[in-house]
Amino acid sequence: MGRVVVIGAGIVGACCALYAARAGWEVVVVDREGVAAGTSSHGEGNLLVSDKGAGPELDLMLSSRRHWLALGDELGREGLELDEKGGLVVAASEAAADVWRAFATGQREVGVLAEEVDPVDLEPRIVDGLAVGVHYPQDLQVQPVLASQTILEAATRLGAVLRSGSPVVAAQRTASSSTWRLRLGDGTAVEADRVVNAAGPWGGEVSALLGGPVPVLPRRGFVLVTEPVGPIVRHKVYSADYVDNVGSSDAGLQTSCVVEGTRGGTILIGASRERVGYDRSMDPDVVRRLAAQAVALFPVLADVRILRTYRGFRPYCPDHLPVIGPDPRCPGLVHACGHEGAGVGLAPATGAFVAAMLSADHGRAPVEVDGVATAPFAPGRFGEAVPA
Repeated sequence: MGRVVVIGAGIVGACCALYAARAGWEVVVVDREGVAAGTSSHGEGNLLVSDKGAGPELDLMLSSRRHWLALGDELGREGLELDEKGGLVVAASEAAADVWRAFATGQREVGVLAEEVDPVDLEPRIVDGLAVGVHYPQDLQVQPVLASQTILEAATRLGAVLRSGSPVVAAQRTASSSTWRLRLGDGTAVEADRVVNAAGPWGGEVSALLGGPVPVLPRRGFVLVTEPVGPIVRHKVYSADYVDNVGSSDAGLQTSCVVEGTRGGTILIGASRERVGYDRSMDPDVVRRLAAQAVALFPVLADVRILRTYRGFRPYCPDHLPVIGPDPRCPGLVHACGHEGAGVGLAPATGAFVAAMLSADHGRAPVEVDGVATAPFAPGRFGEAVPA
């Protein structure tokens, strides 16, 4: 098969490495920090069908869900902390409830399980008087750092090699464009027949370095973590406006209520979105807003302490679809980035896509992988020229 270098050791890069190794490629994973040191360590580990309307991303997620369950069987659910906890979407007003009912109807038509419920029946501590609740039993959760490590370890058992602590600083192709030479920040170099851009929020910068730019940008988000309080929130619970925020292209601050428990008894509270470049600074106003929204939904949280706050960057793409596939401008380059907040959920299906595409003729991706059309995710949809 030859050698493939995967740039990025987060959950997407780990899955690309595993599926490429399974397909017989010699795999080298490079990352400027370490396994799951970027976005994968700053997320909640959600594998959601509930927040995706009928369309290509939902198709990819349903495929990925099957892969996650298979990985759980193969690698051990404890090694991933894979939980079939389910999700609950709630709407406070009748107008919002009607919109969500229509949204759920479209999801059911393509195989999503979505049952209208009284929210209190599933979450006894939730506020009374909500207009609607829709239960999504297919929503899953993993611990993203642990899952990334477990999956990458499985890839190394198949011969993959991890080179962490040094970024890719330059890239060259041979005159025949048949091989790549990547120079790392430590002064060493690695050669490859194929390169996979799985650099998450840095996917845009890495793509430009490789000569095949794609419009992936960082979108900052905050998550609050409470003290351990036990299982007072049983599902992933979020307000219906969360989906509007996910699909928005507004660069300004947006927040919507997302609350869920963990195995350790802590409560995770989100979610915020804003495009501020790679600014990691703390914003107390965002913290206050998220906390207030969580207490409004679960009044029991009013007396619970916040232990810490962390923030990271989602890899935002303007059309809200990931970029997956061979770059028609750069022989041997395959992109796997731009998943925004769905990267953990979509990672295994992305790995399967990449493995199928690594062996494809230059610029010609398979029409389908696992029954999912590849065209909506193709890098060529942006139409940029290779920079001079």
